[in-house]
Amino acid sequence: MSNIQFSLIVFLFALLAGLVLHSIAAMLIKRRPKPSVAGRPLNIHYLIEPLRYLIPGVCVAVVLPWLHFPLEIQSFGMHAAQLWIIASVGWLLMKSVHMVRDMVLEHYDVTVADNLRARKMFTQIRVIGRIINILIVFLTFAIMVMTFNEARQVGLSLLASAGILGVVLGFAAQKTLGNLMAGIQIAFAQPIRLDDVVIVENEWGWIEEITLTYVVVRIWDLRRLILPISYFVEKPFQNWTRVSADLLGTVFVYTDYLIDVQGVREALTRILGQSRLWDKKVNVLQVTNLSEHTVELRALMSASDSSKAWDLRCEVREKLLNYMQTQHPDSLPRTRVEMQKRPEPNMESGRLSQKEE
Repeated sequence: MSNIQFSLIVFLFALLAGLVLHSIAAMLIKRRPKPSVAGRPLNIHYLIEPLRYLIPGVCVAVVLPWLHFPLEIQSFGMHAAQLWIIASVGWLLMKSVHMVRDMVLEHYDVTVADNLRARKMFTQIRVIGRIINILIVFLTFAIMVMTFNEARQVGLSLLASAGILGVVLGFAAQKTLGNLMAGIQIAFAQPIRLDDVVIVENEWGWIEEITLTYVVVRIWDLRRLILPISYFVEKPFQNWTRVSADLLGTVFVYTDYLIDVQGVREALTRILGQSRLWDKKVNVLQVTNLSEHTVELRALMSASDSSKAWDLRCEVREKLLNYMQTQHPDSLPRTRVEMQKRPEPNMESGRLSQKEE
């Protein structure tokens, strides 16, 4: 038996061994049950098809250097096996992206009535998966081209153009990159957290969603305020729940100087004691200002969270107004006008003046 015949038999045996190994791997993969909707294991069934080409290619590439084919044939075979393995690895990576994509998306059901979050995740994950697959195809093609000595410069040029394109895109997306850095900073420093109560752009609401590029604030009337995440790094804003959810509510009352301050203070205590919104921590009434027309009273009260604090302020404001109207109507704000009577002209002096004339 000649060396060429022996080498051909070894080549075919390596190819057959690769097919057998793939069959064994496929059988083991198929025995593994596919993950259910609630399960987390990867769906590795995607890997069966690319492995059908990758495993035999690797087996052939291993034995080719030891075969005794003519130099031209052996060189061509090694190059072909190299291209085969590169293409198979690229396909395997693309299938791996599909595998991870499905593992993430299987936790979201778009058939339910309220499927906003599911549709959002499906859109994001699918778009990201397609972008990654395009990059894999581009890199695979560039690497395959670089295996040709004559076209290696073309492959290097493709990779260089990708680097230049990345620099150009980086300059064009400076604001986006700034938002990404701000998102990382907020993730560690945490000036805001999910469900924090904030006042931004003169709007009062809750932090509903934080991403690496933007923040969604749910306004009290259920509108959504979308802000770039850099806003919370560069501009001042109010965070009412930065340390705890407890809040102090304020109610201002403007009265006449005749007001019985102690009576209003006792009325505030009664109102808070009867309210289910008060957390029994703070109950203060103070005279905070005196103007030429009114007395300013400030009522301070505490509640366990921002929603209860708002409702408690409205309740106290209404009941204090009712108390003032019924118990101290004379102490409501009023404007005083003092009118002086002008003296009547002296008629007799007028007559004397006429006689003298």
